[in-house]
Amino acid sequence: MAFSTTTRNLASNDAAPCRSHPPHLATIQGPPSSPPALNLQFDNRFLRELPGDPETGSRVRQVEGAAWSRVDPAPVLRPQLLAYSREMAETLGIGEDELRSPEFAEVFGGNRLLPGMEPFAANYGGHQFGHWAGQLGDGRAITLGETIGRDGRRWELQLKGAGLTPYSRSADGRAVLRSSIREFLCSEAMHHLGVPTTRALSLVGTGEAVIRDMFYDGHPRPEPGAIVCRVAPSFLRFGNFELPYSRSDLPLLRQLVEFCIRRDFPELEGEGEPLHAAWFGEVCERTAVMIAHWMRVGFVHGVMNTDNMSVLGLTIDYGPYGWIDNYDPDWTPNTTDAQGRRYRFGWQPKIAYWNLIRLAHAISPLFEDPQQLNAGLQRYADVYTREDRANIAGKLGLGECRDEDVELVQQLHTLLADGEVDMTLFFRGLADVDVGAPSLLPLEHAFYDADKREATRDAFDDWLARYAARVREDAADPAQRRTRMNRANPNYVLRNYLAQQAIDRAEQGDLAGVHELLDAMRRPYDEQPGREAFAQKRPDWARQKAGCSMLSCSS
Repeated sequence: MAFSTTTRNLASNDAAPCRSHPPHLATIQGPPSSPPALNLQFDNRFLRELPGDPETGSRVRQVEGAAWSRVDPAPVLRPQLLAYSREMAETLGIGEDELRSPEFAEVFGGNRLLPGMEPFAANYGGHQFGHWAGQLGDGRAITLGETIGRDGRRWELQLKGAGLTPYSRSADGRAVLRSSIREFLCSEAMHHLGVPTTRALSLVGTGEAVIRDMFYDGHPRPEPGAIVCRVAPSFLRFGNFELPYSRSDLPLLRQLVEFCIRRDFPELEGEGEPLHAAWFGEVCERTAVMIAHWMRVGFVHGVMNTDNMSVLGLTIDYGPYGWIDNYDPDWTPNTTDAQGRRYRFGWQPKIAYWNLIRLAHAISPLFEDPQQLNAGLQRYADVYTREDRANIAGKLGLGECRDEDVELVQQLHTLLADGEVDMTLFFRGLADVDVGAPSLLPLEHAFYDADKREATRDAFDDWLARYAARVREDAADPAQRRTRMNRANPNYVLRNYLAQQAIDRAEQGDLAGVHELLDAMRRPYDEQPGREAFAQKRPDWARQKAGCSMLSCSS
């Protein structure tokens, strides 16, 4: 046996929750000989230092006075490793042989436990689309434990789609292949873009079908099931603190805040209110940095509920996300949000602020002086402004961002929307504009509509002339300017239609598209000869195709 594991009593078919099976998926084949044992060291502080639910198992229930509930992943019929992140595996100290062994798929498909793993689901609440939703919790995510990586950092390993928990409500706790591929790819793509994010270690097929109504139209169908192992130093969310506040459970609220500071913010010093205020201010700053990165690369989260906001300032819970194709500040990728557009691209900075106000309310019982919370909120505004201006300078290739540069980019955003211009391609192509003789020619490929291009040409020519004059005034070396711009403006982003193409192939048993896309997204700022297809604007056929523009929350 290659892994030292705890093996559950699993009869091959009796434990399988579904009898229908998807098409066989191509898998990553293991070596013929047994690899060395996987040796992960666990230090499960969340369980050790916070109160837990006295009841174990997946019976759906309201859990009072506890931060977590013990629950095991539900075994699956035929776990198969479909894809993995070599960078995350290296960080955790997992070698190539271990990754490719059958035992790895058994562990990260939920069929076995390594020594030291103590599976649990976290208890939290949240505001969803602006309304308090009460207890939510990990409805289909089960944490295996907190491991100490090769780098000495703490990493929580969490299986998404691993079965029922006490917080599953009416759901089945499973995830389908399409949503799992999207989460796996996006976690790693965002990391390589330099955006604070949770990570993904592995994508494991379950060998079982999951029934989903993808379009919420009353036509559910079986889809291949899969499990993502996502990884983060912590999965604590704003909602973890909102739930005890809503129940007037001050002892648990205080425990959670002080635990979070000890484990996840050890650099903070002091005690009592000043320490709590420093922590909240740091959460505000990290959130501002994350949101500014989203806006820089054109990412739209789609479901910025408070239960989807990390206190570490990490992008978390990849569902109906998307990247801006043609620039549209009112665009949302979430069909559930199509009417109100609460989580539209242009509103993300203000929604994050609103969510931070909810967190401030939740922790307010710990403060006699509310001005300390207001100071944290102001820190969010100040840091976001600072980061946004730095992004403007980087995207335009300027040494600094002046007030008039903010106005210049605001005018550009209006033109991009009016002209139906691809955000990613325009900013990437801007580095090719000759500031001695500015022309729209290097940018024409970024327009989606030729008529709109011609209708806005004079306005773009005027803007380019003013931009070129500003660059000449900056007097930067042309090569340095281009380098600066290409570090801020990615060549490759995980457009929805690209992910959907990989999903379509995977559902037919061909994982090559997933691997190719993952590899391209490892170097998003580089030119990659032979991969030009991944750096093109959305094709016309993808405007309305399911999964290629907007998506539902179905998974």
